[in-house]
Amino acid sequence: MSDVLRPVRLAANQPRQFYRGGAAIAELRGLPATAEFGPEDWVGSITSQFGKTAGPSPLPDGTLLRDAVAADPTAWLGAAHVAEYGADTALLVKLLDAGQRLPVHYHPSDAFAADHLNCRHGKTEAWIVVGTTGSNPTVHIGFKADADPAVVDNWVTAQDRRAMLDALNTVPVKAGDTVFIPAGLPHAIGEGVFIVELQQPTDFSITIEWQGFLDGPDSWHLGLGQATALEALDRSGWADRLDTIVKHTAGDRSSIVDLLPNSDFFRAQRLHADSAIELDPSFAVLVALEGEGRLHVEGGDPITVRRGDTFVLPYSAGTSKLDGGLVAVRCLPPEVRA
Repeated sequence: MSDVLRPVRLAANQPRQFYRGGAAIAELRGLPATAEFGPEDWVGSITSQFGKTAGPSPLPDGTLLRDAVAADPTAWLGAAHVAEYGADTALLVKLLDAGQRLPVHYHPSDAFAADHLNCRHGKTEAWIVVGTTGSNPTVHIGFKADADPAVVDNWVTAQDRRAMLDALNTVPVKAGDTVFIPAGLPHAIGEGVFIVELQQPTDFSITIEWQGFLDGPDSWHLGLGQATALEALDRSGWADRLDTIVKHTAGDRSSIVDLLPNSDFFRAQRLHADSAIELDPSFAVLVALEGEGRLHVEGGDPITVRRGDTFVLPYSAGTSKLDGGLVAVRCLPPEVRA
């Protein structure tokens, strides 16, 4: 029989990255802003960095969450999820603080990952903007117009970084905005943008703008080679479709605000616990953004939750309730449909 588990408060988990950032993560968590803090905090992670071992989240007793889930997947994930995904959370959550503009890159789809990377998951992702700094915080998403494959190939070969960036749609963002990034969509997060990022549980990035960021010309394509890697790129124009993937939710103070356009890959809610909010049983990652409140779960004392806390909630913790005025983002795996 599976155990009944309690929510677990997680410490920061920041594997080394190739780009600068992390001050906003330190400020949110109330940690010292030192050079050692990285731009990404992997929360509730069962995922390793591509080609490395770092990335999985440790629980307070030192056990990796990945191993705990594997030992009792039904308690952590629920029977319906396990029937579909096994001991796979189907979710990776990050706090990402862009201390510099990220390079132009994109991610493979499920089908491409299955064919070329021996993995069920590609890497669709979504950004929940929770803070910005600087005079013009922006993100760059999708080509403005259909891109010729020979032109793109030449950009990559010549590392024409300016042409790649100029070809993308530049979108100003502020706290409360959300951006859904389908697999294949070229994108770059601008300097000063702080997000809660949901993604499929892989570390597959195809970084066509590698010069100045990665180690060399063989480091950007996941070992696939240029021709194959470029097959995963969405070269279609997105200028007239941005409203399908960008939402502005800052003014919505509903108790539960659904942040993403669909639940096919993952789900996200912003919670305003001015009064008690009841939450259905689910594996979830909770990121506290403002205030202080209490998390009530079946068969246990209330847990104090403060700004900067991150929790992983097991399915077997049952129905939970959040109150006390806290503002938080609740990140959930894809909805399992019967």
